[in-house]
Amino acid sequence: MARRATGTQRAGVKGARRPEMRLPALEPWTDGQLAPDGDYDGLEFREADLARQDGAGARFMDCALTDCAVDETALGRARFLDSVLTGLRGVGTYLAESTFRDVELLDPRLGGTQLHGAVLERVVVRGGKIDFLNLREARLKDVVFDSCVLLEPDFAGARLERVEFVDCALKEADFSSATLKDVDLRGAAPLEITRGLDRLSGAVISTGQLLDLAPVLAAELGIRVEGLATAVC
Repeated sequence: MARRATGTQRAGVKGARRPEMRLPALEPWTDGQLAPDGDYDGLEFREADLARQDGAGARFMDCALTDCAVDETALGRARFLDSVLTGLRGVGTYLAESTFRDVELLDPRLGGTQLHGAVLERVVVRGGKIDFLNLREARLKDVVFDSCVLLEPDFAGARLERVEFVDCALKEADFSSATLKDVDLRGAAPLEITRGLDRLSGAVISTGQLLDLAPVLAAELGIRVEGLATAVC
């Protein structure tokens, strides 16, 4: 597969390098059951029911997963390389300590996805909605969240470098103990951060977002904000 990573420079912030995917001709996957430490190369998983299957440690290279069910699928330490994942749906997918490199995740409908300790590099998440995404202690480099909804994502302890949020709803996010470098939050609307505002050094936000975050920021810094009483003569 030929692939070319592209990046941008946005107002002093280093933009994320994005993969441009060109998958080779794919063979249909016909096994019906994932195998732990399985090796999948140049395969198309289309409308496969992978719910509660065990693919821990598996490698997916030059693959397309399209409209697959991944409820409680065990994919810890799995590797997704040069692949396109479209329309994945499921709750409780286990992807702890997995690796995503040069991957597009398109229109997912996921809840409670476990990605703690994972490594994401040159990844685009476009469209869809992910609820309660667990990215604790994960490493994200050159990652773009584009036109998607993230509800209560947990970035606690994560390292984010060249990460962009573009036309993306970021609701009740937790950045506790996270480390940010060249993180562009200006395209997040709304931008709601419940914890970890003190960790936003290394990120850029807009003036409007700063005003929206002001009450939470004041509370975190222990600042009381009260109106000035009008004296009565």
